[in-house]
Formats: sequence, C-alpha cells, structure tokens
Amino acid sequence: MTPIDPESAAGAAEYAASRAASGAEAEIETEIERRRSPRASLIVRVRYGSVDAVFSEFTRNVNEGGVFIKTDNPAEAGTRVNLEFELPGGAGTIKATGRVTHVQERGNAIDPRGMGVQFEELDADARERINDFVRKLRSPA
Repeated sequence: MTPIDPESAAGAAEYAASRAASGAEAEIETEIERRRSPRASLIVRVRYGSVDAVFSEFTRNVNEGGVFIKTDNPAEAGTRVNLEFELPGGAGTIKATGRVTHVQERGNAIDPRGMGVQFEELDADARERINDFVRKLRSPA
C-alpha cells in the first residue's frame, strides 16, 4: 500500500475519501456538537503562534468556523493564535486569527491530542475558499 502524502491536493482528497469510505467520518462525539458548519477531514501543515512562540503542526479537520490542530503541546483554552495554512489545489494561503476553544489532552487513534481553534478574524474571501473546499470534499464523486 502506498502512503498518502497529506501535503499534496491529491493526498488530502485521497485521505478524506478513505476516511469517508471506512465510516471514519461518523466519529463519536463525546460532548454536545457545537459546530454550525459541516467539517471535512483535512491534513495540511498549519503555522500558528501566540505571543510566546510559533509552531508548525498538522490540521485534522476544518470548516468555515475553525480548525482542529493535532499537537502534543496544545495551547490553553482561551489562548488567541494567529494561523496560516494552504488549502490543497492552489487556493492560496489562508490567514486567520482565532481562539483555542477546546483542548483534547489525551489522544488516541480516533481522537488525537490537540486543540480546536475557532476563527475570530477571517476575511470573506478566505471563508468562501474554505466553504468551497469543504463542499468539494463532502460531495459524492
């Protein structure tokens, strides 16, 4: 089996398709679902920073409202962060400011350790590019 390259557009799409086909999309939620927009599995490198430091990790999923960042060193809930990431397919760099809304302290194969970041400042063009990308990933082929 060939490994999936999450840095490429094809790799990200293949990863999302394999998760959907395996039923992984229907993840078990252990708390009340607060998202207002559907999310899509997406693994891309995200650069983020706060007052103290700058980090580079990988996303797990994204929607117009925010992103989940897989990390062994999540920031505390309430921390304001600046984010920068590329959507696959050459849609350009997404820059946003957000706030850590929840922290997954203990990770496992289904729910990795990391943090959910809600976008607070995201321009309309970037929001639309994320929406378009999520719709394409979620639509039947």
